[in-house]
Amino acid sequence: MIIGRDNAANIECRISNMPVLPSVSSFPVRRFLGLGCVFAATMLMAGISTGAINSAAQAADSIPTQTQKPPAVLLNELASNISPFPDKAALGEALYFDTNLSKNRTQACASCHEPTTAFRDPRGEIAKGAFSLGDDGSSLGDRNAPMAAYAKFAPDFHFKEDGTPVGGQFWDGRARDLAEQAGGPPLNPVEMGMPDKATVVARLQEDDDYVESFKALFGDGVWNDTDRAYAAMTDAIAAFERTDQFSPFDSKYDRFLRGEYKMTPQEELGRVLFFSQQFTNCNVCHQLKTSPTAEGETFTNYEYHNIGVPRNVAVRNENNKAPDFTDNGLLDNPAIDDVAHKGKYKTPGLRNVAVTGPYMHNGVFADLRTVIKFYNKYNSRAKSAQLNPETKQPWGDAEVPETIALKELEQGDALDTKRIDALVAFLKTLTDARYEPLLAEQEEAAAKAKKK
Repeated sequence: MIIGRDNAANIECRISNMPVLPSVSSFPVRRFLGLGCVFAATMLMAGISTGAINSAAQAADSIPTQTQKPPAVLLNELASNISPFPDKAALGEALYFDTNLSKNRTQACASCHEPTTAFRDPRGEIAKGAFSLGDDGSSLGDRNAPMAAYAKFAPDFHFKEDGTPVGGQFWDGRARDLAEQAGGPPLNPVEMGMPDKATVVARLQEDDDYVESFKALFGDGVWNDTDRAYAAMTDAIAAFERTDQFSPFDSKYDRFLRGEYKMTPQEELGRVLFFSQQFTNCNVCHQLKTSPTAEGETFTNYEYHNIGVPRNVAVRNENNKAPDFTDNGLLDNPAIDDVAHKGKYKTPGLRNVAVTGPYMHNGVFADLRTVIKFYNKYNSRAKSAQLNPETKQPWGDAEVPETIALKELEQGDALDTKRIDALVAFLKTLTDARYEPLLAEQEEAAAKAKKK
């Protein structure tokens, strides 16, 4: 998608054409070169020839003088109805990359959800990639930044008929939908750090393109009310996040379903194991569709579970949280008051999971294979299964031990090395086509590490 593309044929009225999926560090603010350019573009879009314009002018001469408006007025009225951004998604794309919406003008949505790295935080050297650095250059959150890809498929937060909470955005579902989620980070003191909505709206109004586009897309009175303007901003960002850039469904797995790719024997074994109701428990939480061969699978049922993830003590030392601090998970959602939900987190989707580590809500595991071994500890009696392969130490105590979903976790057989490898291979097939080079980079780095 080219940002701010015209509906007409390649009208050279913008300063530069943008590449697909620009990074936040290279994103320029779009500007049109002037009112004449807008007018020319409009004439082309309408298919109006010079002769037609002259004919219209001659016809205008026959209209009584009192009904005519000066050409400059007509041109201004025409331009006022044209947005520098053709739709909400294009406007949202600009906002998504705009660092001016943070206190020190250093952070945008894309800082923690970078498109070129599968919408994860690319700053892996900070807190081992587990937590994201804030706009102030020192603040750290306490949860791993959730993936923005495929987020549009999460249903609005609600309760099922049996009272089970499901859907929403963030690990605890406290944002009802994408738009509400987009409004959170700008006002979070450890993220973008803006003091209030009014300050954010004032920043938006510094940009003439935003001023005109908001009026064109959300109504002339949008700037008269702070809440309305702020809601328009979040609506536009959500519109961008609903585009196919975030959810192309073009992985090897998707191509396999369409008959365009043949799984390797190892990948196929992993696929069979993943969807099996006899040998693993993966699909208890990570299958949305009824059929294991249905297209559009997001690999999450959007429900909440406590799987006994241990504290990430190592990075807690970096964000100044006490080592014994307890993250309440779903219980932090204002809609939840039942302590039985303490320590539960929304089941994440598995699209691009192989290239979006570290893993779990607190980023405690660096490697995808470690995640599978962690699940396996609930079903294996082997002493080796009770050790974290990354630390060579016991896995560690669960942050909230009293609500662990043991029934679901202990459903399935212990996995041997062959089956663990097969599951990893299958999960790699869930990587979007544009991110497959990241897998190659991982394998190259792993090979170099073994040689050391």
